[in-house]
Amino acid sequence: MDLKLKGKRAFISGSTQGIGFAIAQQLLAEAVDVIINGRDQVKLDNSLATLKKEFPDANVSGITADFSDKQQVTELLDRLGDIDILINNVGIFELKDFTALTDEDWYRIFEINVMSSVSLSRKLLPQMLKKNWGRIVFISSESGINIPENMIHYGMTKSAMMAVSNGLSKLTKGTEVTVNTILGGPTYSDGVANTIEYFANVQNLSVEQLKIGIMQQTNPHSLIGRFINPAEIAHLATYLSSPLSLATNGSSIRADGGVLKTV
Repeated sequence: MDLKLKGKRAFISGSTQGIGFAIAQQLLAEAVDVIINGRDQVKLDNSLATLKKEFPDANVSGITADFSDKQQVTELLDRLGDIDILINNVGIFELKDFTALTDEDWYRIFEINVMSSVSLSRKLLPQMLKKNWGRIVFISSESGINIPENMIHYGMTKSAMMAVSNGLSKLTKGTEVTVNTILGGPTYSDGVANTIEYFANVQNLSVEQLKIGIMQQTNPHSLIGRFINPAEIAHLATYLSSPLSLATNGSSIRADGGVLKTV
Protein backbone atom coordinates (compact mmCIF):
# COMPACT_ATOMS: atom_id res chain seq x y z
CA MET A 1 0.00 0.00 0.00
CA ASP A 2 1.26 3.44 -0.95
CA LEU A 3 0.78 5.64 2.12
CA LYS A 4 1.37 8.76 0.00
CA LEU A 5 3.95 10.14 2.41
CA LYS A 6 6.80 10.86 0.01
CA GLY A 7 8.28 14.31 0.57
CA LYS A 8 6.56 14.95 3.91
CA ARG A 9 8.74 16.19 6.76
CA ALA A 10 8.53 14.66 10.23
CA PHE A 11 9.93 15.37 13.67
CA ILE A 12 9.96 12.59 16.27
CA SER A 13 10.80 13.47 19.86
CA GLY A 14 12.79 10.92 21.84
CA SER A 15 13.73 8.84 18.81
CA THR A 16 17.27 7.54 19.22
CA GLN A 17 15.93 4.18 20.40
CA GLY A 18 12.78 2.18 21.06
CA ILE A 19 9.41 3.17 19.63
CA GLY A 20 10.61 6.55 18.35
CA PHE A 21 13.50 4.96 16.46
CA ALA A 22 11.17 2.32 14.97
CA ILE A 23 8.82 5.08 13.79
CA ALA A 24 11.76 6.88 12.19
CA GLN A 25 12.68 3.70 10.33
CA GLN A 26 9.20 3.20 8.96
CA LEU A 27 8.70 6.83 7.95
CA LEU A 28 12.05 6.78 6.16
CA ALA A 29 10.94 3.64 4.34
CA GLU A 30 7.96 5.70 3.11
CA ALA A 31 10.34 8.39 1.76
CA VAL A 32 9.57 10.90 4.53
CA ASP A 33 12.25 13.43 5.49
CA VAL A 34 12.85 12.67 9.17
CA ILE A 35 14.36 14.63 12.04
CA ILE A 36 15.14 12.50 15.07
CA ASN A 37 15.85 13.74 18.57
CA GLY A 38 17.70 12.67 21.68
CA ARG A 39 19.33 14.32 24.66
CA ASP A 40 22.79 12.75 24.15
CA GLN A 41 24.82 13.87 21.13
CA VAL A 42 26.86 10.67 20.87
CA LYS A 43 23.76 8.48 20.98
CA LEU A 44 22.05 10.75 18.45
CA ASP A 45 25.04 10.52 16.10
CA ASN A 46 25.11 6.72 16.41
CA SER A 47 21.38 6.47 15.68
CA LEU A 48 21.75 8.75 12.67
CA ALA A 49 24.62 6.61 11.37
CA THR A 50 22.47 3.49 11.68
CA LEU A 51 19.55 5.09 9.85
CA LYS A 52 21.76 6.48 7.08
CA LYS A 53 23.29 3.05 6.56
CA GLU A 54 19.84 1.43 6.38
CA PHE A 55 18.39 4.18 4.17
CA PRO A 56 21.34 5.62 2.20
CA ASP A 57 19.12 7.71 -0.10
CA ALA A 58 16.93 9.12 2.67
CA ASN A 59 16.94 12.63 4.10
CA VAL A 60 17.47 12.14 7.83
CA SER A 61 18.93 14.54 10.38
CA GLY A 62 18.90 15.06 14.13
CA ILE A 63 18.57 17.71 16.81
CA THR A 64 19.88 17.23 20.33
CA ALA A 65 17.60 18.53 23.08
CA ASP A 66 16.78 17.52 26.64
CA PHE A 67 13.10 18.22 27.29
CA SER A 68 13.78 18.83 30.97
CA ASP A 69 15.83 21.89 29.98
CA LYS A 70 13.68 24.86 28.92
CA GLN A 71 16.55 26.59 27.12
CA GLN A 72 17.27 23.52 25.03
CA VAL A 73 13.57 23.19 24.20
CA THR A 74 13.46 26.82 23.05
CA GLU A 75 16.50 26.29 20.84
CA LEU A 76 14.95 23.13 19.38
CA LEU A 77 11.69 24.89 18.53
CA ASP A 78 13.62 27.68 16.79
CA ARG A 79 15.40 25.13 14.58
CA LEU A 80 12.45 23.01 13.50
CA GLY A 81 11.06 25.02 10.61
CA ASP A 82 8.18 23.59 8.59
CA ILE A 83 7.02 20.19 9.83
CA ASP A 84 4.18 18.10 8.37
CA ILE A 85 4.21 15.28 10.90
CA LEU A 86 4.84 15.58 14.64
CA ILE A 87 5.29 12.42 16.69
CA ASN A 88 5.14 13.24 20.41
CA ASN A 89 7.04 10.22 21.69
CA VAL A 90 9.62 11.36 24.24
CA GLY A 91 8.99 10.00 27.70
CA ILE A 92 10.58 8.60 30.85
CA PHE A 93 9.33 6.04 33.33
CA GLU A 94 10.45 4.58 36.64
CA LEU A 95 9.15 2.11 39.18
CA LYS A 96 8.57 3.94 42.46
CA ASP A 97 6.18 3.63 45.39
CA PHE A 98 3.65 6.44 45.68
CA THR A 99 4.81 7.42 49.18
CA ALA A 100 8.40 7.69 47.95
CA LEU A 101 7.53 10.08 45.12
CA THR A 102 8.67 13.63 45.80
CA ASP A 103 7.16 16.77 44.30
CA GLU A 104 10.25 16.98 42.13
CA ASP A 105 9.56 13.49 40.78
CA TRP A 106 6.06 14.54 39.75
CA TYR A 107 7.17 17.84 38.18
CA ARG A 108 10.05 16.26 36.26
CA ILE A 109 8.05 13.46 34.68
CA PHE A 110 5.23 15.88 33.81
CA GLU A 111 7.70 18.33 32.28
CA ILE A 112 9.24 15.70 30.02
CA ASN A 113 6.27 13.47 29.20
CA VAL A 114 3.53 16.10 28.87
CA MET A 115 4.99 19.58 28.44
CA SER A 116 7.26 18.36 25.65
CA SER A 117 4.18 17.58 23.57
CA VAL A 118 2.50 20.84 24.61
CA SER A 119 5.51 22.91 23.54
CA LEU A 120 5.94 21.11 20.22
CA SER A 121 2.24 21.15 19.37
CA ARG A 122 1.90 24.83 20.27
CA LYS A 123 4.73 25.59 17.85
CA LEU A 124 3.72 23.34 14.96
CA LEU A 125 -0.09 23.08 14.97
CA PRO A 126 -0.66 26.68 13.78
CA GLN A 127 1.64 26.03 10.80
CA MET A 128 -0.30 22.88 9.93
CA LEU A 129 -3.64 24.65 10.17
CA LYS A 130 -2.37 27.49 7.95
CA LYS A 131 -1.39 25.11 5.16
CA ASN A 132 -4.43 22.88 5.83
CA TRP A 133 -2.44 19.67 6.26
CA GLY A 134 -0.65 18.01 9.12
CA ARG A 135 -0.48 15.09 11.49
CA ILE A 136 0.16 15.04 15.22
CA VAL A 137 0.45 11.66 16.91
CA PHE A 138 0.82 11.25 20.67
CA ILE A 139 2.47 8.03 21.84
CA SER A 140 0.62 7.36 25.07
CA SER A 141 0.08 4.05 26.85
CA GLU A 142 -2.53 1.72 28.26
CA SER A 143 -1.02 2.82 31.58
CA GLY A 144 -2.92 6.07 31.09
CA ILE A 145 -6.13 4.11 31.58
CA ASN A 146 -5.04 1.18 33.72
CA ILE A 147 -2.77 3.17 36.07
CA PRO A 148 0.08 1.03 37.47
CA GLU A 149 0.24 1.12 41.25
CA ASN A 150 4.03 1.35 41.16
CA MET A 151 4.09 4.05 38.45
CA ILE A 152 1.18 6.32 39.35
CA HIS A 153 3.06 9.45 38.24
CA TYR A 154 3.85 7.84 34.87
CA GLY A 155 0.22 6.79 34.35
CA MET A 156 -0.86 10.33 35.19
CA THR A 157 1.28 11.74 32.38
CA LYS A 158 -0.10 9.26 29.87
CA SER A 159 -3.64 10.24 30.84
CA ALA A 160 -2.69 13.89 30.44
CA MET A 161 -1.31 13.23 26.96
CA MET A 162 -4.68 11.80 25.91
CA ALA A 163 -6.43 14.88 27.27
CA VAL A 164 -4.12 17.29 25.42
CA SER A 165 -4.46 15.30 22.19
CA ASN A 166 -8.24 15.19 22.38
CA GLY A 167 -8.47 18.91 23.05
CA LEU A 168 -6.12 19.80 20.19
CA SER A 169 -8.11 17.68 17.76
CA LYS A 170 -11.09 19.98 18.28
CA LEU A 171 -9.01 22.84 16.89
CA THR A 172 -8.66 21.02 13.57
CA LYS A 173 -12.37 20.89 12.67
CA GLY A 174 -12.96 21.33 8.95
CA THR A 175 -9.28 20.96 8.03
CA GLU A 176 -7.01 18.16 6.81
CA VAL A 177 -5.03 18.25 10.03
CA THR A 178 -5.53 15.37 12.47
CA VAL A 179 -4.46 14.74 16.06
CA ASN A 180 -4.58 11.22 17.45
CA THR A 181 -3.21 9.16 20.32
CA ILE A 182 -1.80 5.65 20.31
CA LEU A 183 -2.32 3.62 23.48
CA GLY A 184 0.62 1.25 23.40
CA GLY A 185 0.72 -1.86 25.51
CA PRO A 186 3.71 -3.39 27.31
CA THR A 187 6.46 -2.81 24.74
CA TYR A 188 9.95 -4.25 24.73
CA SER A 189 11.67 -0.92 24.24
CA ASP A 190 15.31 -0.32 25.12
CA GLY A 191 14.42 1.11 28.54
CA VAL A 192 12.24 -1.90 29.40
CA ALA A 193 14.88 -4.29 28.05
CA ASN A 194 17.58 -2.72 30.23
CA THR A 195 15.38 -2.99 33.32
CA ILE A 196 14.47 -6.61 32.63
CA GLU A 197 18.06 -7.57 31.91
CA TYR A 198 19.13 -6.02 35.22
CA PHE A 199 16.51 -7.88 37.29
CA ALA A 200 17.11 -11.11 35.38
CA ASN A 201 20.77 -10.94 36.38
CA VAL A 202 19.90 -10.14 40.00
CA GLN A 203 17.41 -13.03 40.20
CA ASN A 204 19.66 -15.44 38.26
CA LEU A 205 17.02 -15.95 35.57
CA SER A 206 17.18 -15.83 31.80
CA VAL A 207 15.73 -12.73 30.16
CA GLU A 208 13.06 -14.85 28.45
CA GLN A 209 12.05 -16.45 31.76
CA LEU A 210 11.65 -13.06 33.38
CA LYS A 211 9.77 -11.61 30.39
CA ILE A 212 7.27 -14.47 30.53
CA GLY A 213 6.94 -14.16 34.29
CA ILE A 214 6.32 -10.41 34.14
CA MET A 215 3.63 -10.78 31.49
CA GLN A 216 1.89 -13.55 33.41
CA GLN A 217 2.00 -11.57 36.65
CA THR A 218 1.21 -8.05 35.46
CA ASN A 219 -0.82 -8.67 32.30
CA PRO A 220 -2.43 -12.12 32.59
CA HIS A 221 -5.29 -11.03 30.32
CA SER A 222 -3.04 -9.95 27.46
CA LEU A 223 -4.38 -11.44 24.23
CA ILE A 224 -1.01 -11.26 22.53
CA GLY A 225 0.63 -12.97 25.50
CA ARG A 226 4.01 -11.26 25.06
CA PHE A 227 5.73 -7.90 24.97
CA ILE A 228 4.96 -5.81 21.90
CA ASN A 229 7.76 -5.09 19.45
CA PRO A 230 8.39 -1.33 18.95
CA ALA A 231 7.90 -1.84 15.20
CA GLU A 232 4.31 -2.94 15.88
CA ILE A 233 3.56 0.44 17.46
CA ALA A 234 5.39 2.14 14.60
CA HIS A 235 3.14 0.49 12.00
CA LEU A 236 0.12 2.28 13.45
CA ALA A 237 1.97 5.57 13.90
CA THR A 238 3.03 5.51 10.26
CA TYR A 239 -0.51 4.93 9.06
CA LEU A 240 -1.86 7.73 11.25
CA SER A 241 0.82 10.00 9.76
CA SER A 242 -0.42 9.38 6.24
CA PRO A 243 -3.05 11.15 4.09
CA LEU A 244 -5.00 7.87 4.08
CA SER A 245 -5.90 8.31 7.76
CA LEU A 246 -7.87 11.56 7.38
CA ALA A 247 -11.10 10.04 8.71
CA THR A 248 -9.36 9.19 11.98
CA ASN A 249 -9.16 12.28 14.16
CA GLY A 250 -9.50 12.92 17.88
CA SER A 251 -9.09 9.22 18.56
CA SER A 252 -7.23 7.15 21.12
CA ILE A 253 -6.34 4.00 19.24
CA ARG A 254 -5.21 0.87 21.02
CA ALA A 255 -2.09 -1.06 20.08
CA ASP A 256 -2.02 -2.72 23.47
CA GLY A 257 -1.97 -6.40 22.64
CA GLY A 258 -5.43 -6.77 24.16
CA VAL A 259 -4.35 -5.77 27.67
CA LEU A 260 -7.17 -3.28 28.18
CA LYS A 261 -10.62 -4.69 28.84
CA THR A 262 -12.44 -1.52 27.78
CA VAL A 263 -14.18 -1.17 24.42
